[in-house]
Amino acid sequence: MKNFKQIRKHRRRYKFQRWFGKHFAWLVKAAKWTAHKLRFLRVLRFLNLFRYIKRLDWYIIKKFVGYYFFSIALIISIAIVFDFNENLAKFSENHAPMRAIIFDYYANFVPYFANLFSALFVFIAVILFTTKMAGNSEIIAILASGTSFKRLMRPYMLTCVMLSALSYSLSAYVIPHGTVIRQNFENMYKKKAKNTSADNVQLQVDRGVIAYIQHYDNTTKRGYGFCLDKFQEKKLVSHLTAMEVQYDTISDSKYHWKIRNWKVRKLQGMKEQITSGAEKDTLITMEPTDLVYSKGQQETFTSPELKEYINKQIDRGSGNVVQYQVEYHKRIAASFASFILTIIGLSLSAKKRKGGMGMALGVGLALSFGYIMLQTVSATFAIQANFPPMLAAWMPNILFAVVAYFCYRNAPR
Repeated sequence: MKNFKQIRKHRRRYKFQRWFGKHFAWLVKAAKWTAHKLRFLRVLRFLNLFRYIKRLDWYIIKKFVGYYFFSIALIISIAIVFDFNENLAKFSENHAPMRAIIFDYYANFVPYFANLFSALFVFIAVILFTTKMAGNSEIIAILASGTSFKRLMRPYMLTCVMLSALSYSLSAYVIPHGTVIRQNFENMYKKKAKNTSADNVQLQVDRGVIAYIQHYDNTTKRGYGFCLDKFQEKKLVSHLTAMEVQYDTISDSKYHWKIRNWKVRKLQGMKEQITSGAEKDTLITMEPTDLVYSKGQQETFTSPELKEYINKQIDRGSGNVVQYQVEYHKRIAASFASFILTIIGLSLSAKKRKGGMGMALGVGLALSFGYIMLQTVSATFAIQANFPPMLAAWMPNILFAVVAYFCYRNAPR
């Protein structure tokens, strides 16, 4: 039997429901009318990707991602130990502070090398957990239930989409900023040789404008023996010379230079006008990065900066853009390598073998190291033997795509 308190609570709820139904019945009708008019939005449920991911897919995706990050943690930790042991004497000799070693060097060392060998880690992860699933007869049970090998590849490909997008985003936008910090640390405390000067540099800074510097020092951002010629219809119209040119590093915009002891000769037919001065601020469309190239400089540019730099150098007629083009295309090609190596790894390890994962892991590592070696060799061909940069970056993917096709055809059904 209900007490007085429960009856009073029930009565208040009943009175509220009557009041709401009396005053807001139009709100309910409006909601029903809106739902009827927007029934076409039911089509959007087909665009929900999670609708196609079943329990089996989540099971494989979790294993894939878990083994991927486990492989990175295992191999990178070993690499850090060997690198620290090798460079300990240099760190001590050059008095590198512990904070700089941790946050400037290794904090940028880890993401750089993890992303550099991302395809290798993907391949190792696929081999490890797929061989374990095959050894536990899970792959056999999945295929015996009527699931095709093509359907089995769905969670693998979905995971590759996520990992490839992550890898490209890091290599194109995040890691280049950390590479600048890491290279500065190496130049300061590991005393790596860095090219800081250039002699007899000549480049086209604008259409019909040729610049020449006899000697340029990148440390002080200062050049000597500067000359700037302007041509119109293949005729020289202006000739500027300066004893010294200095790049303005504190300016808010680019291309600010200060010239000292300058002289300008303007040619107008048979007439000549000469002006000179001690010091002058001017705009010249060139930067220190256009004058001096140091090893690994292309890795410090983000992909938009890299593309802008390549276009600018091509317009100037410069010939030292091949390594930049290879780096630009390699970032895109490397993100697709995960798909190819995943297909190879899945096809090799989906079959249950008596020897366990040893054979599959050995063959897989041999193929992955072959891919990395081919990537290095093709990049060298592009730089040294005038091989097309785009083809050099995609050559490993093309060859291993053929290998992946034959592995897929021979995979267990």
